[in-house]
Amino acid sequence: MAEETVETARQRRKKRSRITIGIVLGSLVILVAGALVAALMYLNSLSRSYEDNVQTFAEEDVFPDEEGRPAKDDDSINVLLIGSDDHGGSGESEDLPRVPQGGRSDTMMLVHIPEDRDSLQVMSIPRDLWVEVPEHGWHKVNAPLALGGIALTVDTLEGLFDVRIDHVTSVDMLGFIGLVEALGGVDVNSSYSEAFTTGEGHTFEPGVQHMDSEQALSFVRHRATFPDGDLQRVRNQQAFIRAVVQESLSPSNLTNPGQVQDMVETFSPHLVVDDTLDARAVGSLAWQMRGAAGDIQLFTLPTGDSGRSPDGQWIWNQDTQSMAEISEALNDGTLQEYVDERDL
Repeated sequence: MAEETVETARQRRKKRSRITIGIVLGSLVILVAGALVAALMYLNSLSRSYEDNVQTFAEEDVFPDEEGRPAKDDDSINVLLIGSDDHGGSGESEDLPRVPQGGRSDTMMLVHIPEDRDSLQVMSIPRDLWVEVPEHGWHKVNAPLALGGIALTVDTLEGLFDVRIDHVTSVDMLGFIGLVEALGGVDVNSSYSEAFTTGEGHTFEPGVQHMDSEQALSFVRHRATFPDGDLQRVRNQQAFIRAVVQESLSPSNLTNPGQVQDMVETFSPHLVVDDTLDARAVGSLAWQMRGAAGDIQLFTLPTGDSGRSPDGQWIWNQDTQSMAEISEALNDGTLQEYVDERDL
């Protein structure tokens, strides 16, 4: 009888053990499933915020006719980023079509995403660069927007670098300024060798300094006191964008769902994209590039000497050798090495 009692007790313990393990495993499954559901709901929420706020170019307005466009030989991605600033202090007489805020293009960047997605190169193109515009002759590089919109700008730059542009985005500088507010300010490294004071009365010293949204806007707009004018302003804009990107991608921000949601809702209304950059495409590309955050290179296209155009405009002439080298680097996947070797 005692042996039967012991055996029965053992069976009961085994049964309780199995029940306990089952409860634990079941709880884990529920927790994991719940986490996945929460993550999907969060991602769906971000997708909705992006889709509800972002603007889209009409398909026919973005790219030139396919005939004659450069071919693609790899899986790299080139994105034309057109920046506008409604009160940025340049191009006051221009009326550029399909640009946020209906105004001026103060910034033009070619964003190169290599095939391996492990880095990112962002090349600023000075707006006063003298280039040949298809069917319109020679103009500053920002003139195609006024002459024929986004498609003519794409056509001009594809001819300039002999490289295919896959996507086009246009962003109002106020979108970046909104991110500064959402982030509670950013630390920007001013590359200018001296202190300078803007028209709004903000003084910036060389090196890193914390900026709120008002200071940052003044910093990226100023150019009046710089000997090379718009080129230093471009460098300031690069320093500012680098600071915003680094802060936005910091672990403390990326692990804060509310902060990420706030950033998406703040930035996306100031963004116009081609119709292939929907939330799914952007999310997929962001996941592919998750390791590139620490290797972002921002540089300015080298220029030749400055001078006057035949019609009297102040311009930058092309550095034809650098143009050819950059074109080659874009096409053979060595732009990162090119930038590093020349310390651009």
